[in-house]
Amino acid sequence: MLKRHEVLFKQLADYRHELLVAVDSMNEDEVNIVPEGFRNNIRWNLGHVYLDQYLWIQHLTKEPIILPNHFNEWFGYGTSPEDWRGEVPKLDYLKRLLAVQPFMIRDLYGERLEEEYSVTESGMFTVEQVLVRTIFHEGIHLGNILALKKLVTSQEVLS
Repeated sequence: MLKRHEVLFKQLADYRHELLVAVDSMNEDEVNIVPEGFRNNIRWNLGHVYLDQYLWIQHLTKEPIILPNHFNEWFGYGTSPEDWRGEVPKLDYLKRLLAVQPFMIRDLYGERLEEEYSVTESGMFTVEQVLVRTIFHEGIHLGNILALKKLVTSQEVLS
């Protein structure tokens, strides 16, 4: 594996670790709170990060990726907890999925990062390019999670 690919997978794992550390001390009730001015909660952000990474890879490669049932309905672009039907995944389940995902991607695509596919509407044509995009996307959602956590935990102190 090329050195830059090793670095990319290390970044993917490290940033995912940061995401998981951010929610490590949180409970089921806390991750469900949607503070005023927000559309989503921490649970949605976690599920969305997991889903988005696979959807972009699938969009590029056209290869099937098996996702947990209802993830697109719950965590897809434009969805919101107010629309959720049925029992959404527990926090521990989401954390387990997120923890193994970087390693699953490495196993599936680690030797194929530079394989070229049809160009996406945003100009990407390799899994390597998609991973750069999804790492950036994850950082945005980590910022959202940290803001939500700050609001949620400050509200608990005030209660």
